[in-house]
Amino acid sequence: MREVEREFIFAKAPFAQCHASTLVELADRSLLAAWFGGSREGSPDVAIWTARRPAGATAWEAPRVAADVPGVPCWNPVLYRDAADVVWLFYKVAPTIPAWTGYYRRSTDGGVTWEAPVPLPAGLLGPIKNKPVALSNGEILCPTSVESYGAWAAWVEVIGDGGARWQRFGPIGVPGEPYGIIQPTVWESTPGRLHLLARATQRIGAICAAISEDYGRTWSPAAPTPLPNPNSGIDAARLNDGRVLLCYNPTREGRTPLSLSLSTDNGATWSPPWHLETEPGEYSYPAVIQTADGRAHITYTHNRTRIAHVVVEIG
Repeated sequence: MREVEREFIFAKAPFAQCHASTLVELADRSLLAAWFGGSREGSPDVAIWTARRPAGATAWEAPRVAADVPGVPCWNPVLYRDAADVVWLFYKVAPTIPAWTGYYRRSTDGGVTWEAPVPLPAGLLGPIKNKPVALSNGEILCPTSVESYGAWAAWVEVIGDGGARWQRFGPIGVPGEPYGIIQPTVWESTPGRLHLLARATQRIGAICAAISEDYGRTWSPAAPTPLPNPNSGIDAARLNDGRVLLCYNPTREGRTPLSLSLSTDNGATWSPPWHLETEPGEYSYPAVIQTADGRAHITYTHNRTRIAHVVVEIG
């Protein structure tokens, strides 16, 4: 792997802290990023912000508010571009995580303007941190999870009929660990065969994995992998050549380093970590995509004050 570009999406911003970035490539090869920002995570002034980097540009446009609920914090945006080039912005709203209500807004102009917010029905949250996956059967799968008082579990939500039909499948968990895994990332290796990796508690201390053979309707029990995890977010992307690129904190404590690993066998084995960040601090909550030119783009939280963007040639 070779780093070819590194930047911050913004130099200054009208918020003290930011976190939970997400990234999508648009039809014209522009990039659109989103994150939440405010005085601190969970504060009533936290809103969802976006920024665009036009195709061919060397800098990002100024951040703009894309979703805000006065007096109530917004959380964990997730961007997705569907087959009709409509951009979906999923996010959550509530004073606390267990009380989340899922919302989405859609844009037909690459995130310049947004349709009115739509609340999801009770029991549905949309993708919780990581991007949805377009499945080979035409459905869209949203990796999601629930953080209740004293219990965590991963789920998947399947969207069909252009958003008119939603189904929820799970829970997916580690046997004997009710306070176990959240924030899964998913890819499809062959039609119907899905692979899931998830963040885990420090008690488990490792990224956990599960497999579905039926487009996400049923899942194997999740099990710890050899990859360490310090109770921090991860993301993965299946590359055009079939390899899988994972971004994670390869440690059981702290949120540094932040690293990349490659798998040529759908997660059975992984390459040694290739580091994006090694200095003391917090480098966390990555989002990973592969753009049309074959490069990998990663955004992540940089010490809770900025969002970093790194471009990597995979090789």
